[in-house]
Amino acid sequence: MIDGATRTIGSALEAAATRLRSAGIEEPRREAERLWGGLRREGRSAAIVARGEPLTTEDDRVFAMAVQRRASGEPLAYVTGWCGFRLLELRIDRRALIPRPETEMLVELLLGRVSGGTIADIGTGSGCIALSLLAEGRFGRVIALDRSRAALDLARENAALVGSWPLFVLGDLATSLAADSCEAIVSNPPYLTVAEHDALEPAVRDWEPADALASGPDGMEATRALLTDGLRVVRPGGSIALELDASRARIAGESANAAGWTNVSVINDLFGRERYLLAQRSEA
Repeated sequence: MIDGATRTIGSALEAAATRLRSAGIEEPRREAERLWGGLRREGRSAAIVARGEPLTTEDDRVFAMAVQRRASGEPLAYVTGWCGFRLLELRIDRRALIPRPETEMLVELLLGRVSGGTIADIGTGSGCIALSLLAEGRFGRVIALDRSRAALDLARENAALVGSWPLFVLGDLATSLAADSCEAIVSNPPYLTVAEHDALEPAVRDWEPADALASGPDGMEATRALLTDGLRVVRPGGSIALELDASRARIAGESANAAGWTNVSVINDLFGRERYLLAQRSEA
């Protein structure tokens, strides 16, 4: 009870905004509304519309716990347990990297280049790329591959959620794939240096899996391995599509050419940053 009146969703949101503000969270009122909407899978607008409604004891308890988690620095998506990716709404937790909007364009680029056959999503994490390819493409088979059993378990949960089933494979990068087995491989590999990872904002560095972010002292270990082994896995005329760190896009392009890929192109994201590499295996 507050001032003799029933506690409302609006009063809970105001209290949450105060708590988040004291924790240094930017735009705390908006964040509180996003948190409420995310927990209910209804979006931020649901919190705005429902401000005058009474708050149940259970909703009050769940929301208060979520606010505390967010105030401690835990990313919003992990607190709510949900994230949107292209056409899908997926479960997300600390087993996998939180899908970013930039990766949605990686899917778009591959859909525009490859229309069938077998596609391997290497480092599938939550399964966002593989499941989007199944939902939007017309591929004979999509392989979702990851070296983390925990990430594959999460991807399986999301497959059950959306009703689409890729072939799940436990393995490190492309090493588990047979020669000439795919029309294309796609990956958002780890691409930060160890130093860059250590300098990330705490909400990323302290919560998201480090092995999905950092890739050796120069940030290029996974990218180089995919460019090298990808030529074994991709059939003649097939494609590779990679997300890149913008600061190493030129190096990645040079590495692709040196490895023997043809028609190598580095493409900008919506913010004008060099973000994606597309290349083709020669028909010969």
